[in-house]
Amino acid sequence: MSMGLLMPNIKGILILVVMLTSLILPLAFFLQTSAQTTFTLAPPNSSVLVDVSQTAPPDALDPATGFYVQDGPLFTAVFQELVEFNGSNYLQVVPVIAQNWSTSNYENWTFYIRQGVYFPDGVQVNASTVWFSFYRTILMGQGPGVANYIELLFNSTQYAQTGYALPWGVAAAIQNVTGLPTTKNATLAAYILASILSHFNAANATIQKIMEYPYQAVVVKGPYEVEINTLVPYRDLLLDIANWWGAIYNPVVVDEHGGVQPNTPNSYLDEYGMNGTGPYVIKYVGPSLSEIVLVKNPHYWAENLSNIPAVAEPAHIPVIEIEYGLTHTDRVEDFATNKAQISYVSLPFLQQMYSSYQYNKYVGFNQIFLNLGYEAAVFYLSLNMQVFPTNITAFRQAIAHAINYSALLNIFKFQNQTLAIEYLGPISPVFPIYNEVMQLDKLHPFTYNVSLALHYLNEAGYEGHFYVVLPNGTQIGDPNGTQLPTLSIYALAPVNELEQEELTIIQEDLQQIGISTSIKYVLPSVTDTWVTPSATPAIVDLGWFPDWPDPIFQELMAQTDVEFGGISGDLAWVNISTLQQIYQTLPFLTNQTQQVLEVAKIYKILYQEVPYVYLPNPVNYFFVQPYVKGFTYNPFVGYYYNLIYYQPYTISIMPQTTTTTTTTTTTVPITNTTSITTTTTFLTTSTTTTTSTSTIVYAAIGIIVVIIVIVAVVFLLRGRGKGGPGF
Repeated sequence: MSMGLLMPNIKGILILVVMLTSLILPLAFFLQTSAQTTFTLAPPNSSVLVDVSQTAPPDALDPATGFYVQDGPLFTAVFQELVEFNGSNYLQVVPVIAQNWSTSNYENWTFYIRQGVYFPDGVQVNASTVWFSFYRTILMGQGPGVANYIELLFNSTQYAQTGYALPWGVAAAIQNVTGLPTTKNATLAAYILASILSHFNAANATIQKIMEYPYQAVVVKGPYEVEINTLVPYRDLLLDIANWWGAIYNPVVVDEHGGVQPNTPNSYLDEYGMNGTGPYVIKYVGPSLSEIVLVKNPHYWAENLSNIPAVAEPAHIPVIEIEYGLTHTDRVEDFATNKAQISYVSLPFLQQMYSSYQYNKYVGFNQIFLNLGYEAAVFYLSLNMQVFPTNITAFRQAIAHAINYSALLNIFKFQNQTLAIEYLGPISPVFPIYNEVMQLDKLHPFTYNVSLALHYLNEAGYEGHFYVVLPNGTQIGDPNGTQLPTLSIYALAPVNELEQEELTIIQEDLQQIGISTSIKYVLPSVTDTWVTPSATPAIVDLGWFPDWPDPIFQELMAQTDVEFGGISGDLAWVNISTLQQIYQTLPFLTNQTQQVLEVAKIYKILYQEVPYVYLPNPVNYFFVQPYVKGFTYNPFVGYYYNLIYYQPYTISIMPQTTTTTTTTTTTVPITNTTSITTTTTFLTTSTTTTTSTSTIVYAAIGIIVVIIVIVAVVFLLRGRGKGGPGF
């Protein structure tokens, strides 16, 4: 074949190659600019969840004694009740140990126990186990039993007169079966019941007859049928027993470790705990309850069942490590480095937490910050009305007006938004009745007024025969009295930075009117001894969280009814005869209008008496890793470890070289869900838009290549048309 014939073919091939090159090169540049890297965030150990969010340890590991918010997630994982809250819906309950229940009058409640519920050691739950559990919690006389069953399952008058919390009717049951005079002797009744519980044998004929006696708080009606009878009709009983004081205990374990004594906690179980019927069991308890390790219940009764509510599902994550009371630095570092899956820092450090988070280039703030809104809770300084000097009304009024509440609210600002609310307790403002009462009484929270505070303090000085010295040297009070000593403000250790700042402001404000204070930090276990007026400090910085959503019975009365005196709720030891009379019927009134009017009357009295100074109520929140799913929060029990599972968090990342960054500020609304109302808080976050310089360069090169190829093709075609050699 001649060269003349080959040249046109070669030219054609070259033209084809050039055209293909014009397509391939831009495509290559495109692929280079659009290549992606997949980033996956997952737990370092998929079998373990580390929770460092609890800033203080539990006060006790026995649900009949433990009475603090941080106890909730632990007790919810280990113990179960007849009924439990339906996940985050705390106004609805679901059957757990009970298969179902019925009532026709809200006074007599029949529960049918689910057959096949076992403790990890194989002991089966039946009706007698329920009788044992409720009577144990009440007879022990600790905070949970007293605060949550008084006037429902035991009589407050008898309790006040005898000092024993006896389930109503049990003395008659014992006397009816044994002939012993227990209806006339509360001490005898209490110790016989304690003996029955400490040597519990449901097969014993005498014990069976006592449990079956029909006129008492809890009646065993059959092997798997039990009846709970309240002293008065009460619609919210199920919401009450859905919490951990309704826990069902293993009688064998209790009796092997000290049994039951009236008005006495079980020190062994408080320190080491015991296992319930829940999806987790306790594996390890660290020194001073600093760490607790839970493992999946290996003999969980609901493991292969399908007809159970979600809250009773078997655990997904085999091991839960709860580290209590870590320092702020450790809680930040553990979460930032993905060591911990759940954490917490106080409000002033929200931005620090996110800035420290090593994945913040890939994970937005709102993907790890769970804002759970305001709780139905109150925070306060309790002023013990029965010890000096807080037993003087004018002294309490002086403190109420000496505190700069605006300065306290400023602590809760995050990017120009105040994440707290001011209110006048004892009822939290999330309940509608709060606003109704405030409008009826035309009341408002106390205001900062130094002149008024000095007026009241001077009056208190003459009444209490003491004086104080102001910073400028001026004496206030009775010059013939003694100088007021330094007062201790008790607070739970450890306090976070925000609480420390609150206490500092309060100390400085009180110093301005001549009241010198010191802060005394105590562990939660110490507060369990605050059961008499003399054993309770004059001033305590604490908070109150209702045990179930009843603002009257669980907030108003809990904090101001002397029957709940001390750690059971009334830390101020309010004992006002007018209130005590109203409280006999107030929570059981069916006429809502009358109920509101009675509460308004009580509020007027409390406003004058000032048993508490209420501090701002902040939003509740947690930091949770983005791969943690199933985090279900309930303000009354915390969150459910057994519902949590892992799902790796995966995103695609564009490769970057030199970048040009533009930052815009956007306001992101976060809905705060409260017990009754819903508010919206706006948090300001920064959104960064990045344009890669390499992308622009590659695009330019691609365009230039295409132009060159087009020019080359034109020349080639022009040469071919003339019949020449083409090059």
